[in-house]
Amino acid sequence: MRRHRIACIPGDGIGTEVIPVGCRATDAAAARLGFAIDWETFDWSCRRYAETGRMMPEDGTEQLRDFDAIYLGAVGWPGVPDHVSLWGLLIPLRRAFDLYANVRPVRLLKGVSSPLAGRGPRDIDFVVVRENVEGEYSEIGGRIFQGTPQETVVQESVFTRRGVDRIMDYAFELAKTRRGHVTSATKSNGIVHTMPFWDERFAAAKARHDGVATAQFHIDILTAHFVLHPDWFDVVVGSNLFGDILSDLGPAVAGSIGIAPAANIDPTRTSPSMFEPVHGSAPDIAGKGVANPVAAVWTAAMMLQHLGEADAARDLETAIEASLTRPETRTRDLGGTADTAASEAAILAALT
Repeated sequence: MRRHRIACIPGDGIGTEVIPVGCRATDAAAARLGFAIDWETFDWSCRRYAETGRMMPEDGTEQLRDFDAIYLGAVGWPGVPDHVSLWGLLIPLRRAFDLYANVRPVRLLKGVSSPLAGRGPRDIDFVVVRENVEGEYSEIGGRIFQGTPQETVVQESVFTRRGVDRIMDYAFELAKTRRGHVTSATKSNGIVHTMPFWDERFAAAKARHDGVATAQFHIDILTAHFVLHPDWFDVVVGSNLFGDILSDLGPAVAGSIGIAPAANIDPTRTSPSMFEPVHGSAPDIAGKGVANPVAAVWTAAMMLQHLGEADAARDLETAIEASLTRPETRTRDLGGTADTAASEAAILAALT
């Protein structure tokens, strides 16, 4: 029997509620298709930080290195500053394993209504590809004259040719498996060094990938086009910051951030890739049993696809859409009446 070793980190807030749903749905799909998942759960979280002063152990990345994949819930909780929780767990894992491609599908699922009038599933189906390990999310910078009127803060962005070229190539190769179109998010009219460089490397990537159509927009108008013309887009590639913004706006256009999956990919497969829903820890609804588990299950489907279990991945996606066809099995963020348990029951029923 085929087996896959998965490190499971439920994390904080609703992560601890929806990640177990994703695990159970994955196990059900695996059982149908004759393979198995060996889960190992890690309690790395803000609760652990409150108890130990660390989000994860000092050797945390080494503990995970030999797994086939990492399944992460959410990071962040009131009382722990966001930059402490994020830089104590999520970002170190992305960088230690060089998970440079952050891939976030945006699709209007059957049974879900878009907040955009008159838009259906054929209009909203694209993928945001975000550069994940450099760009604007740099540790380079600092403060001087703290607490005085002269206080000065510097934050440096870092763009390398290697880093930009490889995320461009990933986006173009992905487009070749879809509808053959890549859009670049830029801001070269206002950011005078990094973004003209980004544009130059996008042009170079276009020359390397004959037959792929392209477009580029400044980030401000691009956000407007996501709302006004979502049907324009196939694959959208952006820097760490721009990609982050776009990949929250995209799911909102598709109905709810509660359905948004994501993958942090090492395309070389040297290290375990990491899969995490986009919705965050949602402290406002944590513990109420109403969190939408769809993003966690869809994220698990992305993980199975990466592991070579394409049939199981399709089964999970089909089960998700089946669960969304009735208000009583859709959660409240999607206009339904279901709680987390009812949504899970519908997904599992569709897998039997």
